Amino acid sequence: MSRPGTYVGIDKELLGGMTTIGKTIRDGWVFGVLPETETCEGWNLAGVDALLQKVNAEWDKYGCLVCHLPPELRERHERIHGEAFKNAKAAGWSGEVETDDEDYTDTPARGA
Repeated sequence: MSRPGTYVGIDKELLGGMTTIGKTIRDGWVFGVLPETETCEGWNLAGVDALLQKVNAEWDKYGCLVCHLPPELRERHERIHGEAFKNAKAAGWSGEVETDDEDYTDTPARGA
């Protein structure tokens, strides 16, 4: 099975777009790199990668921490990502897909 050559768009992703690309797009909206109406439908990998680099440059200004964002950006982040989280949960997303391959039972205790 071959991978598609272009991105489907954040509004068409399964389970509310809770993917790395979806997060990057939402962060692009937070920082004003993209208008909130841009779904990135039809973008190729090079376009998504360029967006990721712009978003990473913005995060670097704030030490990659939400708590370091100025109030306006922090409020926008909470609104955009909060809505996405709510919509994804309503679509059946639970967050388990992101952690189901992590097994902490084999990890030795710190200092052991």
